[in-house]
This record gives sequence, C-alpha cells and structure tokens, in this order.
Amino acid sequence: MSDSDPSRPDGSSTRGQPIAIGLLAAPGPTCQLAERLARELPDLLEERFPGLSWRIEVRVESRAGPGGDSDDLIRVARRLLLIREWSLAICLTDLPLYVGRRPVTAHASVSLGVALVSVPALGVVGLEDRLRRTALRLIEGLLGGSVSGKPAGREGRVRLPDALREIRSPVGRAEREGDQAVRFVAPTTLGNVRLLAGMVRANRPWRVVVSLSRALVSALGIAAFALISPGVWQLANDMGVARLVGVAVGSVLAIGGSLIIGHGLWERSSGREWSEEARRRMLLFNLTTVITVLIGVLTLYLAQLAIAAASVLVLIPPQTLQSEIGRAIGLGNYLALAWLATSMAMAGGALGAVLEDNAAVREAAYGYRPEESVEIDDAEASV
Repeated sequence: MSDSDPSRPDGSSTRGQPIAIGLLAAPGPTCQLAERLARELPDLLEERFPGLSWRIEVRVESRAGPGGDSDDLIRVARRLLLIREWSLAICLTDLPLYVGRRPVTAHASVSLGVALVSVPALGVVGLEDRLRRTALRLIEGLLGGSVSGKPAGREGRVRLPDALREIRSPVGRAEREGDQAVRFVAPTTLGNVRLLAGMVRANRPWRVVVSLSRALVSALGIAAFALISPGVWQLANDMGVARLVGVAVGSVLAIGGSLIIGHGLWERSSGREWSEEARRRMLLFNLTTVITVLIGVLTLYLAQLAIAAASVLVLIPPQTLQSEIGRAIGLGNYLALAWLATSMAMAGGALGAVLEDNAAVREAAYGYRPEESVEIDDAEASV
C-alpha cells in the first residue's frame, strides 16, 4: 500500500475502504446531536471529496459531560482512535473551555488526529447547522491533505494547521497552539453570552418542572384553599400591582432557593488553591444552575397561574365575589385573585421542593455530576 493513499494523519492507507471518523459525545442532548450529525456527514463529505466513502461511528463518553477535563478527553479520544482504527476523532463535549476570558469553541490537534468541540459555545440559535459546519471544517482541515491524494507525512502535516487557521465562521478566530495544534476562540462578550445560553439549553430547564412533583402537589393544595377563602379574595383586591409583583417574585425566589440550597446545587470551592479558570468555570456552572432553576420555576408558576385563573372564573360567581369585596368587579379582580393564589401556592410549594428526590433534582441541574464515570473497556485500556 502506498503512503500517498487517502489515509489517517499518520499516513496509513485506507484506499478502497471507508474513511472512519469517530464521534465521541457527552450523554444526553449532545449525544442525540452526534447521532443526527453522523447520519448527515457521509453524504456531505462525499460531496466535498468525490470518490471516497466515509464511516462515522458514535460513542457515548461520560467524561465529555460538564464534569470532565479537556486534556483527559483528548487522551481518551486519541486512545480510542488507535483502538478503533479511526482516521480522526472528534469529541463533542458539554464542557466550557476557556483561554483567558474568551470561550474556546474548538481545539484541533493535527499530530494526534483529534478535535474537541465545546457544544455549548456554539450557542442555541441554529445549533445543529453550526455544529454541522464546524465538524465539516475541522475534518477538512485535519484530513484535507491526506484525502486529497497528497502525502500525509511530516511536510504535509505541518501545512495543515495553516489550513485550519483559515477557518473562522462558525468556529471563531484561530490561534496556533504549538506547531501541530490550533484552538478557535470566540469574542469575549458575545462568546460568553452564547456559551451561557448553550449551557442552559444543554441543561434542559423543562426537566426541573418534571422533577417538582411534590412541590406541585403542595402548591395545588394551597391554591385550592386560597381560591375558596373570602379573606384571600379581599386581600387580593386590596393589594396593588406592585405588591402582587413583589409577592410573586418572592414566591419564585423561595422555591428556587429551596431547590438550589436544599439539594446542594450550588458549587463551592474546596480548601485547595483554585486556578482562575477553575473559579471562572465554577461561577459559570452556578450561574447556569440559577438560570435553569428559575426558568423551570417560572414555567411552573405560569402553568399554576393559568390553572388558577381558569378555576376562579369557573368556580366563583361574579355576584358572590362582588358581595364579599363590597364593590363592583371586573376581569382584573379575578386575575388579581388568581395571581395572589398562585404566589401563595408557590411559596408553600417551597417546602415540597425541599422534599423532592435529591437525585432527580440534581439531574435537572448543570452542576450534576455522575457518581461514576464510564471507563474504557479493559481490552481497550490495555492498548
């Protein structure tokens, strides 16, 4: 076999065989993205490199989750590349990566044949398209010299980082890391906003609502009591909008704080010395957790408000409400009653939030860390 055949970065031949690319992905939504990407890449690559066939293999890697380490992931990806005889390994991670204050969207090592993509750094809007273009450009940059029929020896490989440096959108600006590696960084402000949004998306805030079964039961019970209590009717109509807003905000913060504090979702620094990057990452995790929990609690609040509004309109006749509060009523009176009942219910639901299953709540937060990481099989580890 000729060293000039379409090949891996080490020059080994793959002529007549599909060029194999491994996709390592964090469990959950990122793995689902990887599976969809794996179905699309072969056709897209065949258009880019006519006459060649491609095989994409997806593997779930727990260490690509938010508790992983980028250096460890690169070593794992390289080891699997050798074991599985891939031409290239791309790891899709939920881990936020930084250089200084700038988010790193991707890292590519030509000598190792490994690329690392921080999926949250790609943002939320058009995520699948951004990921598809990112993967294609990384593959073209890392394997372009060898699959185009040129030798993939030392001289060919040295030129490849220059090709990678030409990649900009959607990965970001390229910066050389030594002779054989390139990282891609996003602008500080926009990049951090996009990263935070991507981390919240990866966290799937709607799972918080699903995990709040006990809090929901508590809230429904208190709301039912509030809706049939004439004292609450009078109170709701005597309170102004400012007070109702204050009570609503307080109830949301109460149940959100109960979830975060009661279930240990807030990350704290240990006694050891932390690097600036570690502190920044901890702050980012905590901010993501707060936003995730607030989105989930607000969703629950709005659902509870809709139920309360429908209930009060159906169950309380206008003449009964008017007789109790002693003045003419309108739709605003009903809405004020539903609003106050919902806030009272959510404040009472804070106790139920503390009693929720700890594992279920922690899984619904970005700070969740698996108890055990999935290790490479013994057969693979021995390579």
